[in-house]
Amino acid sequence: MSFTTLLENETTVRLSFFIGVFLLMALWESLKPCRTLLVSKPKRWLNNLALVVLNSIVLRLIFPTAAIGMATFAEQQQWGLLNYFSLPEGLAVLLAVILLDLVIYVQHVLVHALPMLWRLHRVHHSDLDFDVTTGLRFHPLEILFSMTVKFAAIILLGPAAVAVLIFEVILNGAAMFNHSNISLPPKLDRVLRWVLVTPDMHRIHHSVEEDETNSNFGFNLPWWDRLFGTYRAQPRQGQQEMSIGLHGFKNVNQCSRLHRLLLIPFSQKVGGYVLNRRSWPHDPSK
Repeated sequence: MSFTTLLENETTVRLSFFIGVFLLMALWESLKPCRTLLVSKPKRWLNNLALVVLNSIVLRLIFPTAAIGMATFAEQQQWGLLNYFSLPEGLAVLLAVILLDLVIYVQHVLVHALPMLWRLHRVHHSDLDFDVTTGLRFHPLEILFSMTVKFAAIILLGPAAVAVLIFEVILNGAAMFNHSNISLPPKLDRVLRWVLVTPDMHRIHHSVEEDETNSNFGFNLPWWDRLFGTYRAQPRQGQQEMSIGLHGFKNVNQCSRLHRLLLIPFSQKVGGYVLNRRSWPHDPSK
């Protein structure tokens, strides 16, 4: 399929990959789960997926052109770094996808570093379980912030519209994969971690322990965590025994009902998770 065909069938491509990856991971984690879930799956899934629908509506209302529309406009105006170089189309697309992934890594660190943004991001981390729907669970205001960051990155980098489409499809699929409640064979997991964020790698990021929460920020490519010193191989208590969620957010109704999720940014103090307020215990095993 050519790049032009991909863009002409944008909606079909995005929806097909979303449904395909979601169903695959949902089936996989149902047949062979890594961890026993603590909360009723129907309740969690109903509210997590309702949040996805709400976010889609809000995003369409506020940013009707979305990231691909902005990329098309920037391309027409010849904005951005990549428009100053005459690169082969395939190489330009690959480079753009890698750079956009780095932007998302930086954005992820940022929402852990700034108290105001951490309040929004707590919705994602307050899930008491960890499965494919956790990768889709974000507050609408964080989704809007993320789109603003993408717009800025597109204007500065100048990626082709098809690169943005490929990046968003990969990012969405990778988020569902690495949030799924599965466990790969240890040897395969160790190999994959050099090219892809695996569920065991990202699950550590959802540990209730502050220092583990502030590690493994990558969503798709694992290189940034290793490069910038935020990589952690395993949680102290192991993949099955580690606690998922946040200190202070253990009430099932607060962490599972849609209207309560929307209020999380406005409830409780920020706490010790924020990077610039940390006072974590020394961990000699890290």
